[in-house]
Amino acid sequence: MIVPKKLKKGDLVAIVSLSSGMGGDPEFRHKYELGKKRLEEEFGLKVVTMPNTLKGSKYLYLHPEARAADMMDAFKNNEIKAIFSMIGGEDSIRLIPYIDYDVIKNNPKIFIGYSDTTVNHFMIYKAGITSYYGPAILSELAENGKIHDYTRKYLQQVLFEKSDMIIESSPKWTNERIDWTDETKDTEFRKMQNEIHGFEILQGAGVVKGELLGGCLDVMPMIVGTEIWPKLDEWENKILFIETSEEKPSPDNVKYILRNLVAIGIIDKINGIIVGKPKGEIYYDEYKKIFHDVINIEAKKNKLPIIYNVNFGHSAPMCILPYGATAILDLENKKIIISNY
Repeated sequence: MIVPKKLKKGDLVAIVSLSSGMGGDPEFRHKYELGKKRLEEEFGLKVVTMPNTLKGSKYLYLHPEARAADMMDAFKNNEIKAIFSMIGGEDSIRLIPYIDYDVIKNNPKIFIGYSDTTVNHFMIYKAGITSYYGPAILSELAENGKIHDYTRKYLQQVLFEKSDMIIESSPKWTNERIDWTDETKDTEFRKMQNEIHGFEILQGAGVVKGELLGGCLDVMPMIVGTEIWPKLDEWENKILFIETSEEKPSPDNVKYILRNLVAIGIIDKINGIIVGKPKGEIYYDEYKKIFHDVINIEAKKNKLPIIYNVNFGHSAPMCILPYGATAILDLENKKIIISNY
């Protein structure tokens, strides 16, 4: 995998809308402006918005080729050093016919986002470039009150630093919802609650190592069998990271998706699994049981390490997981150490 160059203050970065176009809708423009402002003022970056990014939900739904053009043009532009996803959505998969993988391969740069942006990450992975499963503009960069310190720490590392990234459980988290359409609430902090579980080791022991590959569990079934889905041998010795979305899929749905990963041979190939904190801790215990039943009992992989309740994806705050980077799961000390990112 090619690891993109780190940024420096004053670098130009781009914002793209590759799925939902809500960032360009009038009721959400203030959130976009806030996220953009924080990139500029708090991280010292210059920000360009690609031509179609703010054209709104209706236009971008009807024109996946316009979304893809923004992505391709951002990679082609040598002045742009990183690309930030505005927000997730549900139909990034419609961009596949318009993607030129050579453009991505020949222009490696930081790309960051999560949720439905899983699809775009797999596009970039196919091109052999490391990308970063992490914060988006509307949700994390424009977090009410301020960017969470935990999120900021990992974003700072990914954008600017080369030292190993050590991921440990956030001491606090939130699932409070504040109306995004009410601009007066942008300065209102969400209520935090203490973490009572920390990272949980569902099974496995010791230390395990592998390269990171995964994304949003809700999204991954959409791309199985497409040109961006990795061949089975590409899953060899990987650390699979998976998390569920704000849709809070039922335990049965999670069970069916995990069974699919078993059936297509992925669970037999990997070295371990990182599971994200369930949104709002809904189905917290039910999901744990599903992982035990499918991985331990059905697949008979009772020694496959599973670390659960990790702060990434649809959780606040969040860490960042780089595709293709080397991860060490230290199960005894309940932490993840990432290098080569």
